[in-house]
Amino acid sequence: MGNTNELTNRINERYSTMSKGQKLLATYITDNYDKAVFLTAARLGEVVGVSESTVVRFAAQLGYKGYPQFQRALEEMVRDKLDGVQRVEVTYGRISRSKVLESVLTSDMERIRGTLEKLDQNVFELAVETILSARRIYIVGIRSCAPLAAFLSFYLNLMFDHVHLLHTNSSSELFEQMVRIGREDVIIGISFPRYSLRTLKALEFANDRSAKVITLTDSVHSPMNLYSSCNLIAESDMASIVDSLTAPLSVINALIVALCMRKQDEVADTLEQLEQIWDEYQVYENDEIDYIDDKLKMHYAKAGDLDL
Repeated sequence: MGNTNELTNRINERYSTMSKGQKLLATYITDNYDKAVFLTAARLGEVVGVSESTVVRFAAQLGYKGYPQFQRALEEMVRDKLDGVQRVEVTYGRISRSKVLESVLTSDMERIRGTLEKLDQNVFELAVETILSARRIYIVGIRSCAPLAAFLSFYLNLMFDHVHLLHTNSSSELFEQMVRIGREDVIIGISFPRYSLRTLKALEFANDRSAKVITLTDSVHSPMNLYSSCNLIAESDMASIVDSLTAPLSVINALIVALCMRKQDEVADTLEQLEQIWDEYQVYENDEIDYIDDKLKMHYAKAGDLDL
């Protein structure tokens, strides 16, 4: 709750010097910070009944460089506190029904842009090197992160021999699948608010056995980073009915491409083998069809002989 106290203290310290409009903002934000965090400066001004410039000056008076920085301070206060009903209220409070497509796609673009600005290139390269040097690769993602884990696993299987996508309904099942994890292995944990305790337990288990831990999560403050030596940060939209995981998927795409570039020969060999398998399978199918056709031909030929 450090951020809550910090922001509250800033408001309390400066309240007496605020204009009437800024005091209205201070009161609204104190009482409704879980909704205010997701509003643009213009929208917040509309809700409170002040101008956008008043909102911007309010953020500056509290000591923030701009409204986006003030929003981030608010975001830390409410992270992981929204329930489903509040998510719906917030989403419909800021998006009109006629602009859902435009709003959601624009928001996703902003998430990717923000991720590109924040993601450390050195950390990304470390993740690539760690995966390349691993004996076995374990991947875990629960609930809405499960499709991301499956997507990553699908492509890593084209490049590496020992890729394990962890499937689980309980922590004990996770540990059973990870029983052989050790110092030469790596686990990639994918988790976004609300964070998965099972994923965190899997990372703790791996860390206890000296395996390398890579996380893909939304913040340096994420609990997933407790056991990680390599933190890939991607923005997600926690104030949505549907978790926006577009930016995390883009980071996964970049990871796959970077690994493919380093493993070109292996990927080419695998794809060539797959092509041969597909061709053989198709030939087998054709053989089956031809075999049936031949039997049918023989049957009709015999029938014709009898007629004679």
